[in-house]
Amino acid sequence: MRFKCTMGLRNTLIVMALLLSVSTVPFSGAASLKSHAFFNETGELPCHFPNTQNLSLDELVIFWQDQNKLVLYELFKGQEKPNNVNPKYIGRTSFDQDSWTLRLHNVQIKDTGSYQCFIHHRRSQGLVSIHQMSSDLIVLANFSQPEIRLIANQTEKSNIINLTCSSIQGYPEPQRMYVSLNTTNSSSTYDAVMKKSQSNITELYNVSISVSFPIPPETNVTIFCALQLEPTKIILSQPYNIDAKSPVPSPPVPDHILWIAALLVTVVVSGMVFLTLKKRKKKQPGPSNECEIIKVEEKESEQTAKRTPRT
Repeated sequence: MRFKCTMGLRNTLIVMALLLSVSTVPFSGAASLKSHAFFNETGELPCHFPNTQNLSLDELVIFWQDQNKLVLYELFKGQEKPNNVNPKYIGRTSFDQDSWTLRLHNVQIKDTGSYQCFIHHRRSQGLVSIHQMSSDLIVLANFSQPEIRLIANQTEKSNIINLTCSSIQGYPEPQRMYVSLNTTNSSSTYDAVMKKSQSNITELYNVSISVSFPIPPETNVTIFCALQLEPTKIILSQPYNIDAKSPVPSPPVPDHILWIAALLVTVVVSGMVFLTLKKRKKKQPGPSNECEIIKVEEKESEQTAKRTPRT
C-alpha cells in the first residue's frame, strides 16, 4: 500500500514538474490551429503528432492544458489520470488515439480560448518533450430566426406601422439588426438602435429593435427583419405581408336627406314652370280680345258702306 501511494505521489509530482517546465518551453513556431464548435456540442483540440518512431502510448505522457494552465486531460503511460484534471473538465473530455485529438464535450461560451497539447517520451534518462501544439477554440451559438411582432397596426387616418424584431440565444454579438420594406417597385431599409442583453450564466445574447415607418397604402408590402452576424452572413425573418388598402366607399346618404332634396327639386321645377307660363300669357292676346277687334272692324265697314252714295 505504501508503494502504491508513493507511486501515485511520484506521478503527480512528475506531471506538476511538466506543467512548470512547459510554461517556459517555447512552442515549435507553428501558427495556432483555429477550431470552431457550437454551444452545448463537441469541440476538437488537435495535437497532430506525427509519431514517426511509432511509439506506443505506454512510452508517452500526453496532456492538454488551457490558457490558464489548467489540465483538461492526462494520459500517463497509456492510463488516464483524472486526479490531475481540473474539476471543470472532469467527465467532459475523450481522447481519439487514431487522430491524436482531444474532444471537449458540452462546450460553453466560456470555453473559448487557447489550448496546448504536450507529448513527452519516457526514456532511460527521463521524460523528453518531443511534441507540442497550440490550438484556438472558438465557440459559437446560432441565433434564433428573427421574429417580427406588430405593436399597433396603422389606423384609417395614418399609414404609420410600429413593430419589433427580436432574436435570442446567440453568440457572438451581432453587428447589426434592421428592417427591410419591399414593394413591387421599391425597397427601403430602416435601422434602429439594437437593444441587447447577455446572460450571466450562458453568456448568450438576446437582441431586439423597435421601428416605426410609413407604408404606402396603395400597394402590397412585404417586410423582412434582418440580423447581420458578419459582413456576408445575414439571417432573415419570415416575410410579414401587408395587403394594399381597398378604396374607402362614400358613406350612404340618409333617407330624410333624399326626401328633402326631392322636395326641393319639385318646388324649384314647379316654380320655373309657373313663371314660364305666366310670361307666355303676357306676350299672346286672348280669344276675347280677338273677337272684339273683329266686331269693331265689321261696324266700321258697315258705316263706310252707308256713307258711300249709290250711283
